[in-house]
Amino acid sequence: MSYDISLYRTETKVREENAHDADFFEKEENLVPFTGQQFQELKERLLSYNYKITGEDDHGLHFSHSDGDFGTALLTGNALYFTASWNENSIFEVGMVASEFTDSGEYAKYDFQRGEWEVWE
Repeated sequence: MSYDISLYRTETKVREENAHDADFFEKEENLVPFTGQQFQELKERLLSYNYKITGEDDHGLHFSHSDGDFGTALLTGNALYFTASWNENSIFEVGMVASEFTDSGEYAKYDFQRGEWEVWE
């Protein structure tokens, strides 16, 4: 079992809140794509947090961390998906990293288990 947290552009948050669609995240066209610069900055930021690239495929760039509490990450063209282990330490660490990534005001964190958005304020 895993705990999933995602990072999207703030425009995706606005779209989701206005859509009132339970399947919003299932439709890729609903997700506002990252710019090339945003994608590169997110990649570099993951690397600065000691995530390592473990592969690349049609889904995006896959990352892992030597400390299992930091889970794994998948960077796609329109979202950064974090997956934590189902334990308190991992959920906390992954949640904090995702929260810190909202500091520029460009991104919003979505916690799928809680169904809640978080933005930097």
